[in-house]
Amino acid sequence: MTNSAEGPGLFIAFEGGDGAGKSTQSRLLAEALRSRGITVVQTREPGGTEIGEKLRSLVLDHGQGEIDARTEALMYAAARAAHVEQLIRPALARGEAVITDRYIDSSIAYQGIGRGLGIGEIRDLNVWATNALWPHFTVILDVDPAAGRARRAPGGEDRLESEPDSFHAQVRQAFLDTAATAPERHLVIDGLQDVDTIAALILARVDEVLSEHAGSPSPGMDA
Repeated sequence: MTNSAEGPGLFIAFEGGDGAGKSTQSRLLAEALRSRGITVVQTREPGGTEIGEKLRSLVLDHGQGEIDARTEALMYAAARAAHVEQLIRPALARGEAVITDRYIDSSIAYQGIGRGLGIGEIRDLNVWATNALWPHFTVILDVDPAAGRARRAPGGEDRLESEPDSFHAQVRQAFLDTAATAPERHLVIDGLQDVDTIAALILARVDEVLSEHAGSPSPGMDA
């Protein structure tokens, strides 16, 4: 693996199916790091920038007309390109910790597998869009699609959330398969465990990564 990002910051992504608890655990980790005096940028995808938030509305909200699979994949990649260039890289260059709710692994799972566009094609598209910026590590919160759906507020599902459980089952397996191919940069956790237990497991991994990368000039890894 070769380093690809500039700056001494820490980059962590949260992944998993809808309703897995990513937002909760992202918030808890941000709070834990801030309590240690670390500056944290907490963000999400698609989003994080003005153009990213507009693309989020276009790609996730109902009533935007038909969005075919390739268009969907390109919209996510465009939002991610802006996210990395305008928010993530500058924060890492300042030595800050960036915690994002979703990143490249989501596109591989949802568009590469769920939409059938291919893992290699989606990975290559997003490596180009981000100039090969990978997180230090990615937390995958694993939950059964039915359990994830039960956790979500009824009637408030976006375009992807409203896909059938069979689609989300494919996405779930894609996350697990992705983690299996690069276990050194993934932490898979049963998302149905107690919230505090999950938070402790994540923080322990963060401490390991901080120790491993002490003095490292770059948080990005071209896996």
